[in-house]
Amino acid sequence: MNITHVNLAKGFRGGERQTELLIQALQRAGVNQTAVVRTGSPLSERLSTMPGLQLITASTPYLLTIKKLDKTSLLHAHEAKAGQFAFLAHLLIGTPYLITRRVPQVPKNNFFTRNVYRQACAVVALSSAIRRVLETYDKGLKPDTIPSMAAGFHANPKHVKAIKDRYQGKFLVGHIGALVTRHKGQQYLIEAAKKLTSRVPDMHFLFLGKGDDEALLRAMAKDLPSVEFLGFQHNVADYLAAFDLFAFPSLNEGLGSTLLDAMGAEKPIVASQVDGIPDIVHHDVNGLLVPPGDSDALADALYQLYSAPEKRLSLAQKGLAMVADYQPDKIASRYFNLYRQLEEKTQARE
Repeated sequence: MNITHVNLAKGFRGGERQTELLIQALQRAGVNQTAVVRTGSPLSERLSTMPGLQLITASTPYLLTIKKLDKTSLLHAHEAKAGQFAFLAHLLIGTPYLITRRVPQVPKNNFFTRNVYRQACAVVALSSAIRRVLETYDKGLKPDTIPSMAAGFHANPKHVKAIKDRYQGKFLVGHIGALVTRHKGQQYLIEAAKKLTSRVPDMHFLFLGKGDDEALLRAMAKDLPSVEFLGFQHNVADYLAAFDLFAFPSLNEGLGSTLLDAMGAEKPIVASQVDGIPDIVHHDVNGLLVPPGDSDALADALYQLYSAPEKRLSLAQKGLAMVADYQPDKIASRYFNLYRQLEEKTQARE
C-alpha cells in the first residue's frame, strides 16, 4: 500500500497542521507514503526533512504532476484543490481517492464539484456537523467521521515562567487563531473585553495569530490596555501553558483542533456553540459554550470562570482526560483502517 497525501494550500493553518500530524503518525507506524504539496509552501518546507517520505512539489498546471503518481494505490485529499486534483487523477489514471472535509460550509453546487465528491471512494468529515452538511448536499454520500488530532505540544517550563512573570498579577485569557473575523469571531471577544474592563481589571486578553483583519481588530481594541496582539508565535505550547483560560468565539468551525491543544494543556475553555465545536467541548463538562456572536454571553461566561477557580480546575481536568482519545496515533489508526478497507474493496472489484 502506498498512500499519497495531497494538500495544495498556500499557507499553513489547521488543515495543514493536521495533514503533517497524520503523515508523521503513519510514518511511525511504517506506512509507505508520498505527499504532493504546493511548491514553496510552508507545508513543503516542514515535510522536506521527514525521512522515508517521498515529497512531490507541484506548481500549476497541477495536471503535469499526475504522471508521477503511477505507483500510488490511494490518494488522500486534504483540502478543496487537493480534491479537484485527486478527481482529475482518478479520471486520467484510475487511482481511487478519498477526501477529508474540514469546513462546515456547503460545497459548491456545480456539476464538477458534485462529481468530485461522488467519485470519491470515501469522504471523511471531521465532525457530526460537517457530516450532516455532506449528507444534505448529496443524499448518496455516506461520510465517515474521523476528528482532528491534538498536536501533543510540549511546553518549556522556563519559557512559561517568563510569560507568567511578564504578566504577573494578570488573569490571562488566551486566544489562538487566524485573525479573520468572519470565521473566528475575535471582534466579540474584544467586545467582551470592553464589558469586563472595569468589572475585572486584572483580566488580560492575549491574541496569538496573524490574518487579514488584524488592523481592524487592533483599531477596535486601541483604547483597551487589557487587550494585546502578539502575532504569530512559534512557542504556542508555552503560551497555552501560561493562560488561565482559553477563549474561542468562532462563528463557524469544522471542529476546532486548537481546542484539543487547549485541553491538552489542561485549560478551561469558553467557546461558541457552533458547528463541530460541541463534538469536543461539552457544556459544563470540559468547558462552557455560548451562542456565537453574543458578546454579552461570552463576557458572562468568562466572568463566571474567573470567579470560580474550583470550576476552572474541574473543567480543565476533564478536558485533559478527554483529549487522550484524540492523540495522533489513535486518529492515524482510524485512517489506516479506512485505507485498508478501501484497498480491499478495490481489489475485490478488480
